Amino acid sequence: MWPVLTLSFFSRLVRASAGNSSRLPANSQNSSLYKALSTSARNLRKKMSSQQYTAVERGAPYSFDYRIYFRDSNGPISPMHDIPLFADEANKIYNMVVEVPRWTNAKMEISLKEVLNPIKQDIKKEKLRFVANCFPHKGYIWNYGALPQTWENPEILDSSTGCKGDNDPIDVMEIGQRIAKRGEVLQVKVLGCVGLIDEGETDWKLVAIDINDPLAEQLKDIADVERLCPGLLKATVEWYRIYKIPDGKPENKFAFNGEAKNREFATHVIEDVHKFWQALQNKEADAGGICLSTTTLESSPFKIDLVAAEKVINDSPPLGDPEPIDSIVDKNHFIRLK
Repeated sequence: MWPVLTLSFFSRLVRASAGNSSRLPANSQNSSLYKALSTSARNLRKKMSSQQYTAVERGAPYSFDYRIYFRDSNGPISPMHDIPLFADEANKIYNMVVEVPRWTNAKMEISLKEVLNPIKQDIKKEKLRFVANCFPHKGYIWNYGALPQTWENPEILDSSTGCKGDNDPIDVMEIGQRIAKRGEVLQVKVLGCVGLIDEGETDWKLVAIDINDPLAEQLKDIADVERLCPGLLKATVEWYRIYKIPDGKPENKFAFNGEAKNREFATHVIEDVHKFWQALQNKEADAGGICLSTTTLESSPFKIDLVAAEKVINDSPPLGDPEPIDSIVDKNHFIRLK
């Protein structure tokens, strides 16, 4: 809890100093304090994001054996169950697990049914899955991933969409300038969400920004995204509408006709899916094969020891050279909507 409390403390002092800054001379002691606190808070955030979690690659990338496991300072962890939802709850800063870096095609995702829930490449019809390039888009158009300790319950009807959940952690689109790394854990601010209806299931897509991004301070809600990143929300809806068409599937539908909902709405969605995850850990919901093993949740009936967790990683194939990717993955698909 210490890093979170410290960041919250800095944030409150920075806001207090900023509120009085208009009445202070530029060279005043208070102004210097404000700058020092701002710098300290930024440095602390960078330290939090770079030191807390480590990604461990196993197997050959773009093969059926490829996995990314996660560790904290004590040992192996599950990215779904052991990484906290919040990096800083007081300021609504969330942890985001990056599954797919921007501009890449390999459909990587947290494996729900394997011990420690590593990231692996999705498989469809016994083939590794790559998302098609639907012109003018190239792969994923944001850093894509999920919030830990969340779950969209497939047995609960979402009152906003009229559809049940998709049985996955809630998805996040991080829109910052930096291309993140697969397996990285970012601290993000959620700005809003889009309600995708994917093959009849509710599949919320959160819009978020890395707190270390240059635009993070200016982006406070979904309206700011349209103002500072014009065209991004429109492109996002188009991307989700058409991305499965090259696979022979119909275009996707949306709740609210594709309108992006604001930060407050998105916050309530996150609260709901976090409660659904808690129900899983408390045996109050049917897991349906989801592996709930954890190494850090002391009260969980699914807790395993670190020795067993280390064995899971050590028994997996060592990291190898990437397998070749079929050139068809680079093809542009030109989509004409009816």
